[in-house]
Amino acid sequence: MIGAHFSIRMRYFKALNSLPTARFRHCCPAPAGYNRPRPQDEGKRMKWTKGGLIYAPDGHLPWAQKHAFPPNPHFLDRRRLRLYVAFCDADTVGRVGYVDVDAEDPRRVLAVSQKPVLDIGEPGCFDENGVVPTAIVPVGDKLYLYYVGFQLGQKVRYYQFQGLAISEDGGESFKRVQRTPILERSDRETLNRASGFVLQDQNVFKLWYVGGDSWTVSNGKPLPIYNIKYLESPDGIRWGDAGAIAIDFKDADEHALGRAFVLKGADRWRMFYSSRTYSRGYRLGYAESKDGKNWTRQDQKVGIDVSPEGWDAQMIGYAGVVPYRDRVYMFYNGNSCGQTGFGYATLDEW
Repeated sequence: MIGAHFSIRMRYFKALNSLPTARFRHCCPAPAGYNRPRPQDEGKRMKWTKGGLIYAPDGHLPWAQKHAFPPNPHFLDRRRLRLYVAFCDADTVGRVGYVDVDAEDPRRVLAVSQKPVLDIGEPGCFDENGVVPTAIVPVGDKLYLYYVGFQLGQKVRYYQFQGLAISEDGGESFKRVQRTPILERSDRETLNRASGFVLQDQNVFKLWYVGGDSWTVSNGKPLPIYNIKYLESPDGIRWGDAGAIAIDFKDADEHALGRAFVLKGADRWRMFYSSRTYSRGYRLGYAESKDGKNWTRQDQKVGIDVSPEGWDAQMIGYAGVVPYRDRVYMFYNGNSCGQTGFGYATLDEW
């Protein structure tokens, strides 16, 4: 089964990472107009139709009592779409699992992992108190899972650094590359250097991650401050020192820019990310680029916000955007950073 599905997965992800229309159509055709330049649309808002909540843990598994965040989409075959997420136990310690859905109808859940595909790290390691997936990348016959490792602090609540684990069985289990972070501290990123989104582009691994060295207090809760930065690597493991700023804060109200999700098209790069402010909490942001390095924020175009009530009425964030046939899906989290699970929306118009 794994071998039969591998070639399909590879065709899909090569298409997703570069989005040249001819190759993409071989598996899941790009939606009409996706790659076509449309300079007249500079100020146009996207239009999304929400499809509702897909999954939240029911609490029957000790390691998966609550949360399902952030959704990382990965096609197992033409119809089966896997969302890698972190489920949390009663102490809010995350472990990586998955939810498989029908790509024709993402509300139809096909399977949920009964055990972690990646568990917490050894005592004393950077990921001893939780692991959260942020990117899944096919590399040859393997899958690279980039994840955030959590370690509790005393003078700060916790530290976050980037880890990497690799699967050789089609994504059913992952083994760490090393017990230390692949993104270690830098002088400008002493508290967090994590939440990396990675894709391969022309034999170069490209990384958009968050990094920072300070904390703030919002509504009585201490929270880390970080913006989005960019690095490149020849092998997806060695990344070097602090990266260049890709997306920075727009005003004094904004104090965190969360996990990026990047799509490369023929005429532009698109980035979806989360923006945390003192006044509203988490909302989704959007930016465009000609080269994947220099970005222009266009948050007004994202076209999706919180609902009037329900599981995503207080927050919307951590988007994972994936084309499928003539559609584009956005999987995202709602209230309390995914404690209420994840849902989806379908793009009506770029």
